Amino acid sequence: MTVPMPTSSAVGLLDDVNKAIVEQLQQDGRRTYGSIAEVVGLSEAAVRQRVQKMRDAGIMQIVAVTDPLQIGFHSQAMVGIRADGDAREVADRLAAVEDIDYVVLVTGTYDILVELVCEDEDQMMELLNGVIRKIPGVRSTETFMYLKLKKQTYTWGTR
Repeated sequence: MTVPMPTSSAVGLLDDVNKAIVEQLQQDGRRTYGSIAEVVGLSEAAVRQRVQKMRDAGIMQIVAVTDPLQIGFHSQAMVGIRADGDAREVADRLAAVEDIDYVVLVTGTYDILVELVCEDEDQMMELLNGVIRKIPGVRSTETFMYLKLKKQTYTWGTR
């Protein structure tokens, strides 16, 4: 699933009421519009409309977050990538790979970071050697295998 990036005008949709709605959904994405309406002081219809506008603008999405280990993905890694040429073009190529869920351009030692979630080490090796390292512009990679995931949250709020 690709996360749409909000436009600058979309960010303007985050008034105090919409921030409160987002925070309610971050606590429990199954919360009903009626229960959110009680907390934020709007009608259920108004909450539904605001949520839809924020979803349409790419500000948020409502998804189920799974524990990769519990559903059979036992190999996870962050891969630092150094790129030749325009790192944005390399990042676009990486983002087009279905088995890569996270691609970010960064500063520092690497140009790009990607996160890999695989069933096993064989799948990880194939993704690294058979796909990522064959992408034009990928100069080098360094793989950081996850030993134990200690914290993963998506509840940073709206500040």
